[in-house]
Amino acid sequence: MIKLYHGSNVKIETPDLTHSKPYKDFGRGFYLSADKQQAWDMALQKVNQTQEGTAVVTEFLFDETQMESDDLKILSIPDYSEEWAQFILANRNRHVTQPVHDYDIIYGPIANDGVTFQLRRYEGGVISLHRLVEELKYAKGITFQYYFGTERALKLLTRI
Repeated sequence: MIKLYHGSNVKIETPDLTHSKPYKDFGRGFYLSADKQQAWDMALQKVNQTQEGTAVVTEFLFDETQMESDDLKILSIPDYSEEWAQFILANRNRHVTQPVHDYDIIYGPIANDGVTFQLRRYEGGVISLHRLVEELKYAKGITFQYYFGTERALKLLTRI
């Protein structure tokens, strides 16, 4: 079992995809980190963005052997790459109204906070795809996130 953390401006009793926002790194879903400080930073960012609530980190247990399950559609992205950047681009494309994938769980690098600005620069031809990958790397070093994008996946989390 691995402990995962979700940072927000409210305590999460039960993860609920209806409260998830679209156009995030891996699309609409519930995001967690194995790094408590990263979750805390995200909670503070959420409070600053919304000017509501207080920073809260909710802890969950997840049996990571489920990442090898044949019953779930899982994507694991081991490092920053052009494929990763293109996947982020597709998920953050506000001109696409339907999800671009049907993964239950995704594990991969988190993009930095300047994603929208960098994506506009790439789409406008100002920077290359290779440069986009470099610009999207999280400033604090490679840090991973867990994405749970289906109700089936959410049922694998146990709040503690």
